[in-house]
Amino acid sequence: IGGEWAVIGLRRAGLLTDEMARSYKAAAEDYVRQAGSPRLHRAKSTDTSRTILGLTAAGYDATAVAGIDLTAGLSDMSYLRIQGLNGPIWALIALDCGGYAIPQAAEGEEQTTREGLVSEILSAQCPDGGWTLLGEASDVDMTAMALTSLSPYLENRDVQAAVERALTCLSRVQQDNGGFMSWGTVNSESCAQVIVALTALGIDPTADSRFVKNGNTVLDALTGFYVTGGGFRHTAGGERNGMATEQGYYALAAYYRFANTQTRLYDMSDVTIQTGG
Repeated sequence: IGGEWAVIGLRRAGLLTDEMARSYKAAAEDYVRQAGSPRLHRAKSTDTSRTILGLTAAGYDATAVAGIDLTAGLSDMSYLRIQGLNGPIWALIALDCGGYAIPQAAEGEEQTTREGLVSEILSAQCPDGGWTLLGEASDVDMTAMALTSLSPYLENRDVQAAVERALTCLSRVQQDNGGFMSWGTVNSESCAQVIVALTALGIDPTADSRFVKNGNTVLDALTGFYVTGGGFRHTAGGERNGMATEQGYYALAAYYRFANTQTRLYDMSDVTIQTGG
């Protein structure tokens, strides 16, 4: 739909208006009606996961959207795997954002469980401690997103061990200016994803010595991409970028929430969910 990340960022910063929420809900319902299925894309389960996140942030129950239970679109593990590691990571984040139960998969499908999603993510960890979409060399963005998805499961010893390895990996690849590089380019979105991951894990990105390089933190690096007047650049010297702005904004919201001892960015248990209407 294109509005999820703005809705999430604004809600988590306490700035989403009722009008914005209703407008997003109407657009989401139209989109779901057109799809006619809880699987909003034939191959990309993240379309469904993202919409669940957006609706929950807006204050609506994702199990009743235009008469469709969107969580049912995440009930088949084999479908989630079509998109690679992105599928399980964002399915877990989406299901956990509102504490949603996982519906029964259809006959012949592979039932999704939270344990199965965690196991799927852990099994994909690279030898260097991070995660990636392709190959064996980890990618900062995927590593950060995997950490974010695993953050509610730190009581699991296997998760704890995997998280520690991944944090060591991220610390090792952090740049001297506090920033991070993905696909060969230092960029704002990688900084944003690391901030979201660290705050989800209860780690202060401005104070933990593992993530301070030459006195610079990842928050310092992110603000270096800020465009005067509002917004963020993707790379240094670039123009204001929509995706960079959305991610930079919700990363700042994540840090703000951490600093004020509020729930994690994607833990929306504090959001009042409207029922009916």
